[in-house]
Amino acid sequence: MSKRVIAAFIAFGISLTTLSAEVSQAKTPKPTLAQIEAAKKEEAAKAEAAKKAAAVLNSATKTLNQLTAIADSAQFAYNRALKELAVAKANAQAAADHAAKTQAEVGKATRVIGRMASNAYKLGGDFTNINALLSANGPQDLIDQLTTLDKIGNTNTVALKRFKAAEAAAKIAKAEADRTKAAQEVATAKVAEAKRVADTAKAAQAKEVSKLRAVQNKLASELAKAKNFRVTLEQQRQLALLEEANAVTATKTPNQFKVWPNKGFTGRQTIRSNEAIRTKAVAYAKKQVLARKPYIWGAQGPNAFDCSGLVYAAYKDAGLGYPQWGRLNAALYFVASKRVPFNELVPGDLLFYSYDGSVQNIHHITIYAGNGMMWEANSRKVGLIFSNMYSIKGLMPSGGRV
Repeated sequence: MSKRVIAAFIAFGISLTTLSAEVSQAKTPKPTLAQIEAAKKEEAAKAEAAKKAAAVLNSATKTLNQLTAIADSAQFAYNRALKELAVAKANAQAAADHAAKTQAEVGKATRVIGRMASNAYKLGGDFTNINALLSANGPQDLIDQLTTLDKIGNTNTVALKRFKAAEAAAKIAKAEADRTKAAQEVATAKVAEAKRVADTAKAAQAKEVSKLRAVQNKLASELAKAKNFRVTLEQQRQLALLEEANAVTATKTPNQFKVWPNKGFTGRQTIRSNEAIRTKAVAYAKKQVLARKPYIWGAQGPNAFDCSGLVYAAYKDAGLGYPQWGRLNAALYFVASKRVPFNELVPGDLLFYSYDGSVQNIHHITIYAGNGMMWEANSRKVGLIFSNMYSIKGLMPSGGRV
């Protein structure tokens, strides 16, 4: 299943590359409706693939949950086996100690019996009640000898019983010691097996997590790529249509081709920008227009702009800062820029608008985009737009360079 998803990704990437090539090779920057529709279809297909993959991801999630449960169970079994091993070790040690103690008792009883046998041998080995009667030197001597024989007999009996009891206890203790030792060996093997199972389950869990993340990241990336491609095509077409609509505005607006009368004011003699700075300023202004930021008087970004606020923010983003660059109004920016005739305008230059060609009556400022077009923060009603440089009704433009 993962291979099918990856194959779909590759096919989708190829189709996007093909569409990109078609757009970049077009004679006009305006994407066709067919291209936009194709991008929409690709995006929809990608969304459908993501929907199908969701079922697989859900299944993988269930597998992950099962592996997690197995890993937890294995860890629990491992911990329990460790406890059982500790108990088995304690039992084995106790049994071994008891076996040693009973064996010592057997040894002690053996030594007692040995001494008694030695004493009997020293007495001649035939010290019986009849011999005592025949060898007695009188009644009292007989009584004393019989009492001694009786004590010896009782001692022998006790010693023999103790020996037998000690020997039986030693056998039981030895058997228990052997059993607990075997139990300890079983517990040790059980711990090793439980650890192996737990480690295997954890490894499988980690592998599944890694696989899930890879699939999810790939889906998210490709979906975003498809959406961005489609949105870019739509925005390019909207800008191209706007340019076409505004291209004829100058011919319909009276007095817009007039150049400001030369009143001897030349403004600044030097410039502070270069091509790279101007290009970056244009890109910033374009980005704000495409983002459909609103017009708010006095605003200089990042969420809203007025006409001079957009100019200020664009060149600030391009790298100009205080004291070379500050927040001014349109008229003061005119004073602080070098005059540029229309036939020398380049993208990034500024356009100033006045109804009578005087500095004190400058009411608007824009950023020249090239080919007679400009980026501007027009008004609260219109917002930020891409328009023709002659589209400001009743106001005459003049060029300047930062």
